[in-house]
Amino acid sequence: MYYAITTSLLLLLIPATSFLLTPPHSPSHTLRSTKSLDFEAIRESVDSLPSPPPLDPTYDVFCNRELNMNSLAAIGFDMDYTLAQYHVPEFDNLAFDGAKQKLVDMGYPEEVLKFTYEPSKWIRGLIIDIKRGNFLKIDKHKYTRVAYHGSQEMSSEARKALYAQTFNKKDSFGESYYINMDTLFQIVDAELYSQLIDLKDSEDSEYEFLDGKTYEEMYRDARACVDLCHRDGVIKDEVAKNPSKYVVKDPNMVPMLKQYKEKGIKVFLVTNSLWTYTQDVMSYLVDPSDTESGDWTDLFDLIIVGSCKPAFLVDPRRDLFRVDKQTGQLTNTDGVYEIAALNPNGATKFLEQGNVYQNGNFNQLAAMLDLDGKAITGEQILYVGDHLYSDVLRSKRTLGWRTALIVPELEEEMKTTESQKDTSSTILKLRKLRESISVKSNALRLAPDTPENSAQLESLETSDRQIKEALVDIVGAHHKAYNPIWGQLFKAGYEDSRFAYYTANYACLYMTKASNLRFVSDQRAFRTFNTPPPHANTNTDEQ
Repeated sequence: MYYAITTSLLLLLIPATSFLLTPPHSPSHTLRSTKSLDFEAIRESVDSLPSPPPLDPTYDVFCNRELNMNSLAAIGFDMDYTLAQYHVPEFDNLAFDGAKQKLVDMGYPEEVLKFTYEPSKWIRGLIIDIKRGNFLKIDKHKYTRVAYHGSQEMSSEARKALYAQTFNKKDSFGESYYINMDTLFQIVDAELYSQLIDLKDSEDSEYEFLDGKTYEEMYRDARACVDLCHRDGVIKDEVAKNPSKYVVKDPNMVPMLKQYKEKGIKVFLVTNSLWTYTQDVMSYLVDPSDTESGDWTDLFDLIIVGSCKPAFLVDPRRDLFRVDKQTGQLTNTDGVYEIAALNPNGATKFLEQGNVYQNGNFNQLAAMLDLDGKAITGEQILYVGDHLYSDVLRSKRTLGWRTALIVPELEEEMKTTESQKDTSSTILKLRKLRESISVKSNALRLAPDTPENSAQLESLETSDRQIKEALVDIVGAHHKAYNPIWGQLFKAGYEDSRFAYYTANYACLYMTKASNLRFVSDQRAFRTFNTPPPHANTNTDEQ
């Protein structure tokens, strides 16, 4: 019978010659002669070359969509949790402790000041149901796999009653009362909100103030207080005084930025942080000796602070302001129109007046990235950021940019995966065994009802129950090895998690740190090798 074999595999396995491949029920067709290519010789030549020095796997860059770095004209970066990584919990505690005090100042009970920050309880990719005070982990099919109310796990019955699909109702999780945890900054929000829920729900709670608050109002208050800490100096003043306590220095960051700029690729920074904080953080990350002028801004062709992503990526009406690097003073510009008025070479002349801007929008960015009078297209821009929605999904969906997602927590996830290899293999074998049992049980149920068939079916069902019970314990322990509550970042049960789904669909590349790109040349071509669909794995043997 006919075997499903790809053409590329045939070219490797069959001696170089012209040949015909005629599958049944298909027209005959002739494959191009391969006489001019000696595949074995090429393979031997490649294999004979020395292997590159081994890299720590956490320095790798992972590919979801084919990308040729040679096609890029510009690479952009976010700052927070992208170029700048933070020491946790020290950095998060600034927001957590500051927000606690602000909540008490709003009228929340003094008990709030006793809250302690435990970031290890949380992972990205969760959904917060602020209407009900619940935290959810869903899979790519929007099925809720794990649910907690505050810090209390919800029973399977309660979880399904609220979130399982009925014949006429299915939440999209896009409603306004669902909040996606798409950035590490939101772990502070989650921990604070969770403890507020527990305080409100506690049996001995006698706080009338909390009785008068809905779960949604408590979340909005917590979010507002954390956000205020990012704006009023609670965080930035402390970071400015002692950056080494809060900001992680990365020795590969500056060489990576220089590497691409020296190859003629335009390098830009677009961050939601304002100029003073950006200046404090980047001045710590970049030594004066790293640039000829001693100014870190020379590492970039263009810098946009206070960008207010995702609005920057979708709203073409936002005004652009030039930032005075010495005073922080803002000056109005006409952006696109001013650049056009300065032509020829309007973008170059415009940036000679200063390369740091605030606010603005994607049209102005494109105009400032002008190459010899030719505007850069979306496919020529790679944007690197940590926010799954604001940095990756929005830039990809709206502008067609190429995207790279930074996943700092992936480093620990990969180490756990390596230590859990044997357990993962056992789980896979047991699941395949259950599938084999299911196939054979199905055949017996369709066969005549005889005593022999009934006995075999009963034996198979008993074996299946035993394997299922064993899997509960094994999978539970495997789940907790990653995170005691939520398990793996990229998995929800046996399915891909929501986080994995959006990463696969919107991030062309992903990696633990932006500086991993130091190990990627401007000529590197990334390719995908996707798992074939189930039907493509069905082979039949010749009879």
